[in-house]
Amino acid sequence: MIARQIITFAVVGVLNTAVYYGLYLLFLTWLPYLAAHVLAFALSMVGSFFLNARFTYRIRPTWRKFLLFPLTNAANFVITTVGVYVIVDVLRAGSRLAPLLASAAAIPITFVVSRWIMLPGASPRAAD
Repeated sequence: MIARQIITFAVVGVLNTAVYYGLYLLFLTWLPYLAAHVLAFALSMVGSFFLNARFTYRIRPTWRKFLLFPLTNAANFVITTVGVYVIVDVLRAGSRLAPLLASAAAIPITFVVSRWIMLPGASPRAAD
């Protein structure tokens, strides 16, 4: 079960990243890069909740889980935001690819927190 969840989580993550990045580039045309990042992140997180509820964890979405779901992305948000800032303002590497580079480090943490919220009480080592 956990192996399937990890694979599905990764697929949803790739799709969510594509949505985020498309929105980021769109917003970047008229917003500063950090504002574009925050807005794209928030909108893509809503889609991520519903996709993960349906396909990764196969649960019915509830308001409680929806309201807790941002916690799954809190670490992701902090890591990617700091990463975007460092890549753009410290390393001067440009703002177009910065979010993709910065997001890779947060994936394992996001999965663990997401599973804890979406499947409360589930064993961390559930049998496959």
